[in-house]
Amino acid sequence: MSDNPSDNPTGTPGEGEHIKDAFHQLGENLVKTVHAAWDAPERKKLQQEIETGLSDLAETVRREVDTFNESPTGQKFKTDVSDIYQGVRTTVSETSLREELLKALNVVNRELENVASKLNRTSTSETPTQPTEPGEESSG
Repeated sequence: MSDNPSDNPTGTPGEGEHIKDAFHQLGENLVKTVHAAWDAPERKKLQQEIETGLSDLAETVRREVDTFNESPTGQKFKTDVSDIYQGVRTTVSETSLREELLKALNVVNRELENVASKLNRTSTSETPTQPTEPGEESSG
């Protein structure tokens, strides 16, 4: 480090170095703090409790779903859903579904094209097309 004022824009020898050193120390302290928190027994215990709790939750849900599926109510629910699906499938043909989906996609595409076109016009109108002569004011 030089004490030459021309090497230091602030005019105070070493002032910039003190700030740089302080930021460097701050970075090292943040890293140490994160490592200490990550390695703390409390964090490890909490992580284990969360993992065990989620595993227990998943097992409980799985068991209840299996119980429901095997119950008379679950069997009736499956039958009802299947009947509804078959009813919808027979009343609405696949062709008409495709046609309606295609119409909807075409509408969305047209609207997006309109928005893109408007955005392009706006950005082109804000950009001057010709450089102004010295002494003339810019119109944009």
